[in-house]
Amino acid sequence: MYSIQLKRVVLLLTLLTISGCSLWGKKDAPIVEVRTIEVKVPIVHPVLPRAINLKEPYFHVVSRVNLDEFIEDFEKRNDVLVFTAMSIGDYELMAYNMQEIKRYIDQLKEVIVYYRKINDDEGVKSGEAK
Repeated sequence: MYSIQLKRVVLLLTLLTISGCSLWGKKDAPIVEVRTIEVKVPIVHPVLPRAINLKEPYFHVVSRVNLDEFIEDFEKRNDVLVFTAMSIGDYELMAYNMQEIKRYIDQLKEVIVYYRKINDDEGVKSGEAK
């Protein structure tokens, strides 16, 4: 007898568990609509670096013709006389290297301007050069 009552209780509990809340009436649940919305994350560009401020050195051109005059004049204006020699070919290589550096920097600047323009068209904030 005890086992029959236990079986009835288990059956009743199982029936209630399976049916859930459906015995109390079914209410209309709101329909949930899932939408995917693309949100662009704004990219804040860093401020461009300050422009390079280079100082221009002065090159003295000295040959055998004006060597003695140059030494006297230079010693009057400066304390020490020191020579640095460079061939014409080496000077041309130095000028070529400077042009290559300038070309590389200009091309990098164009890449930066290109990406800034693309991002600015999408409403991205960008830093101003000071």
